[in-house]
Amino acid sequence: MRTDTNVWSYVLSAPNTNSYIAMGFSEKGKMVGSTAIVGWVSNDGTATMKKYFLGGQSPNQVLPDEGNLQLVNFTSSVVAENSRIYLAFQLNIEMPSNRLIYSVGPSGMLPSTADYRLTEHQDHTSTSLDYNTGQSETKTLYANLRRSHGLLNMFGWGILMPIGVMAARYLRQYDPIWFYSHITIQSLGFILGFAGVISGLVLNSRLQNNVNRHKGLGIFILLLGCLQAIAILVRPDKESKIRKYWNWYHYITGRVLILLATINVFYGIHLGNAGSSWKAGFSVVLVILFITALMLEIRMWKRK
Repeated sequence: MRTDTNVWSYVLSAPNTNSYIAMGFSEKGKMVGSTAIVGWVSNDGTATMKKYFLGGQSPNQVLPDEGNLQLVNFTSSVVAENSRIYLAFQLNIEMPSNRLIYSVGPSGMLPSTADYRLTEHQDHTSTSLDYNTGQSETKTLYANLRRSHGLLNMFGWGILMPIGVMAARYLRQYDPIWFYSHITIQSLGFILGFAGVISGLVLNSRLQNNVNRHKGLGIFILLLGCLQAIAILVRPDKESKIRKYWNWYHYITGRVLILLATINVFYGIHLGNAGSSWKAGFSVVLVILFITALMLEIRMWKRK
């Protein structure tokens, strides 16, 4: 709400979980580079509000009493009442950013009065606010890139790769059809997976989120895919003495790749808050592939 020419009033409310609440103002809708107003109420009832500049993802880059916002003196307050916490403040600025970020700190962890360092938030939302109408719209940053990243990895590593393995294992009687089918499916899966990893790296550089475990797994999966592609190029003849060792390597590496890819896809869905529909859809496909593989395995053993 605007109360004067350059004075803007804000009130933020959230469930009180003995943590801080914050409202950030960002030019691009990202945490990094924004300035946030943060408030909390200590266990002894002391209310604290501070301004922070979010210069990076690590705690030492979140700087208290820094940033480009000017608080109006003696108009700020933090109140905890009836299981909720309220943050009220005024800014002296000609036109604040309409890209707002709301975040809540981890339950039971308040900033220390020694250095006022913030721990990483447990939840956050980015919105776009129309100051003329007062209407806000929650936006998912880079929604199309997120969707492309998820779908490419899901289809490439998580679906096509298992189908390619099934083609090599259960179509052996159709030689050389099984080989060309295996190579074609795995190549397509690798291309899609490669594009998925690259899109993920681009997404991470734009969002600057802390997803090192997910990113590390993705890069490792891509490395395994590259090793599989190289292995095909140096595949020894069937009569070679080392052919059986090459087969062991190829089988084990491929199955490890598929297992890690499946785990990372589910982990990525969790990190991206994509919802239960993505998990359910991918799970259904995996169940269908498992049942198909089980039936083909039984059929193969009966023939033997």
